[in-house]
Amino acid sequence: MKKTIFSLFLIAFSFVSIAQDDITNTLKALSDKQEYSKIIKQYTTNTKAYSAKALYYIGLAYYMKEDDNNCIKFIDQSIAKDATDPGALYIKASTLNYMGKFEEAIATFRLAIQLKADDAVFYSGMGDAFYKLAKSDSALAAYQKATEQTNCPFRPYSMIAAIYADRKENEKALQAYYTAKSKTKTGSDEYTRTLFNIGLFEYLKGNDDKAEQAFLELIKTDADDYHAIAKLIQVYYHRKAYDSAKPYRNKLYEAHRQGKLKDNLQNMFCFDQFTWQDKLVQAYERFEEGKKKEIYNKHLFYILDSENKILFRIQTEYSPISVEMGGPKYVLCMNKENMHATYGIGFNDDLKYEDLKQAVIDILEGKLKPMASSRTGG
Repeated sequence: MKKTIFSLFLIAFSFVSIAQDDITNTLKALSDKQEYSKIIKQYTTNTKAYSAKALYYIGLAYYMKEDDNNCIKFIDQSIAKDATDPGALYIKASTLNYMGKFEEAIATFRLAIQLKADDAVFYSGMGDAFYKLAKSDSALAAYQKATEQTNCPFRPYSMIAAIYADRKENEKALQAYYTAKSKTKTGSDEYTRTLFNIGLFEYLKGNDDKAEQAFLELIKTDADDYHAIAKLIQVYYHRKAYDSAKPYRNKLYEAHRQGKLKDNLQNMFCFDQFTWQDKLVQAYERFEEGKKKEIYNKHLFYILDSENKILFRIQTEYSPISVEMGGPKYVLCMNKENMHATYGIGFNDDLKYEDLKQAVIDILEGKLKPMASSRTGG
């Protein structure tokens, strides 16, 4: 009799196991087809008897639907049944990152790495957590470890460069961006972002030829990358190759007329940067143009301190009175603290930039004195 009862128990258990396997296989198939909503709608009740893998697929579905709390709930249940699955630990750690629980995420990534030490995304995720905690040394070590594994994704290469850039270690950042460029597909968004940074750091280094090469390649890939166009204009102005800059300047004006420029390019663009004594001077040009009844600023030279805070500004101002009297279109002025000064020098649209730049420097050096000044605030 006991043998019969035991045999019946084994048969019943085998049916449960088969049912669990069927559910797990079904959930895997749905997950492979990215039918995450269907998983959540049809398979998230009466899950107590589900296998660890079945619970993992449910947690994964919630992860893909960005439901962090339910993701953690089911992934924890999966881990409770099988703590040897590094995939479940990775999903949990990644979700903790999204939830801003970075210390918990790091501990969980470490558990995943103990089980599978050759997975680059584990180190990359841990690097993200360290980076969010402003622990750049640990983040850098984690990202570098990721690059030592096979099939490393692009992110660690990009983040290594970003960390060096944050530290203002420009030479290391530049080399890291070149490495990142070699690890991604030509023409991809990642590729163009990396090219932009290469151009930027080559420009900061004073390598105008290499900066030009990077920006031209980027614009060839994406003709409407207006930020790259603006940077290329800066390269040409730095080289005093003003004729080379003209077609790109015209392209920005045309894009502005078509309403294509956004963010910091919406109203003006930076066309040159230079140093005066220990201060950085950034030169901007506004898109506003034409003869109008109101005063507007056209060229703006911002003088910045060592922390990139604006100290004061020198600008050309459209003068309706001067135009009406047959004089120059723009008058050189300065705004400093609560004072506005006007200088006895003017320019038209066909101005030579070297003349304008020299006039600005003359003001900075006190060689040009204002003809008039007034207070701008109380």
